[in-house]
Amino acid sequence: MSEYLKRAERHDVVDDRADTVRQTVTDVIADVRIGGDAAVRRYSEMFDQWAPETSRLTPEQIESAIARVPAQTIADIRTAQHNVRRFAELQRDSLTGFEAEVMPGVFLGQKNIPVDAVGAYVPGGRYPLLASAHMTIVTAKVAGVQRIVAATPAPHGVIPDASIAAIHLAGADEIHLLGGVQAIAAMALGTESIDPVDVIVGPGNAYVAEAKRQLYGEVGIDLFAGPTEVLVIADANADSFLTAVDLLSQAEHGPDSPAVLVTTSAAFGREVIAEIERQLANLPTAAVAGPAWHEHGEVIVVSSLDEAYEVSDEYASEHVQVFTEQPREALDRLTNYGALFLGQHTCVSFGDKIIGTNHVLPTRRAARYTGGLWVGKFLKTVTYQEVTDASAARELGLLLGRAARAENFEGHARSGDARVSAADGERPAWAVSPQPA
Repeated sequence: MSEYLKRAERHDVVDDRADTVRQTVTDVIADVRIGGDAAVRRYSEMFDQWAPETSRLTPEQIESAIARVPAQTIADIRTAQHNVRRFAELQRDSLTGFEAEVMPGVFLGQKNIPVDAVGAYVPGGRYPLLASAHMTIVTAKVAGVQRIVAATPAPHGVIPDASIAAIHLAGADEIHLLGGVQAIAAMALGTESIDPVDVIVGPGNAYVAEAKRQLYGEVGIDLFAGPTEVLVIADANADSFLTAVDLLSQAEHGPDSPAVLVTTSAAFGREVIAEIERQLANLPTAAVAGPAWHEHGEVIVVSSLDEAYEVSDEYASEHVQVFTEQPREALDRLTNYGALFLGQHTCVSFGDKIIGTNHVLPTRRAARYTGGLWVGKFLKTVTYQEVTDASAARELGLLLGRAARAENFEGHARSGDARVSAADGERPAWAVSPQPA
């Protein structure tokens, strides 16, 4: 039986401005659909107070931006991207096409074909998410995508040098200084200067998320993203200091980011609550992390680890950390999570930034039915068939005729009849034209 030491003051994580966001996004997309580059520039001026004649950076501008980034930052970007690339390559290598002769003369096969073009959005704003360039662009390149368009905002015309470096080093083919809905719409729909893409990926604010939602179907997207989430499963022997650090590390993503502790020890739960308040006192991002913890944070005490696993699967959190004596047990017990972080040497922030697994993950309980962004998102798994033997075609044709007529699909049935007749060297009865009277 579970007990709450701390309940969320707010259980909804829906933006209070949802109706305004939805209508604004609808209007911007409609304008970009009709107005192209002119509409994009108009909204860039409105939202970012900057609207150059062309949003695309030249090679010289990219080189200049990279030159302004500290050498250590460049080295760290390269290392993080190496890690992401290596994991994406492992994912790609796990996907193999095949062809099999399933009966004499009948060949069935499967291929994985990269999409042609991807649009990657790399947010700016409160946090310039360099890691989003690694996770989206590097992964798409490993999948074999030939053209990757990247967009990142430049409010007031200030070029985000480190973001540009990360985007370029990740392998983007085009870099545009564009933010918000206008960037998503331009990449998805195309303008006079930007050819449309097939898939849009990358995180963003409520407007960016809504733009992706509205454009889904015209283009593919990675996920319907909500606020970042973390859930920690801990027993009585876990470290309360590390637990508090990791809960706050995710709470700082936004004031509506839920951080949840599920523990078998009430004493440990109280220690973590107290430790979080101590750490908030000197956390530079406390203005964000504090409201997230106070309004959306929870501490739940359960009677056993079995119950902890049940609670965790019910929450289906984006990130689940396991601070128990046997953390790998969770691999067999948990089914609903975006990514799993096992043991106290491991933290979600490793996954967010540098370890190599992808940080674009399902939120709002979507982990019940999907995983996160991976190399397979940029691949189309397609099938092909070939029948080379007339007797096999005859056997399949007989089966098709019966199966299709059971569904009243006469045209389908006749396709089967035709293969039977061809094998027998004759025409089906329904194909013989009646003689004129």
